[in-house]
Amino acid sequence: MKRSQSAKVEDPRGIIARIARIREAANLIIEKELRARGMTGIVPAHGSVLNFLFRQEEPVPIKSLVRLTGRVKSTVTGIVNTLERHGYLCKQGCDQDARSVRIGLTDKGRALRNDFEEISATVQGRIYGDMPESDRQRLMELLAVVEGNLKK
Repeated sequence: MKRSQSAKVEDPRGIIARIARIREAANLIIEKELRARGMTGIVPAHGSVLNFLFRQEEPVPIKSLVRLTGRVKSTVTGIVNTLERHGYLCKQGCDQDARSVRIGLTDKGRALRNDFEEISATVQGRIYGDMPESDRQRLMELLAVVEGNLKK
């Protein structure tokens, strides 16, 4: 990818600040898109849980949400409680294990899917712009290395 003339080489020690600015900018776009669609009770942090549930045929154990969204249990529990309070999902007991709770989308939650896909496409388009696919792949590979390093 060609470096624009206005882009300057930055100190690589600023990676956390750069990632934070990217996340903040992306969240602002998402929040704007949610407001434009009149979607209430949803914030960008809810996206990983909702997107996972959109792909499920039936309710799933909360453990699956934790494992497959990569979020800690307390965060997922908070998201689930908020989304349940707003009527987007419901909790169900599990017949095989009384301690287990299964999470599923309500009709109101399922109705969000098309809007979420459109918002995701908008954000992806803004993030990558005209960046070549090979650079996109390389960026994701490098970020995966950074993430792996932090989990050691």
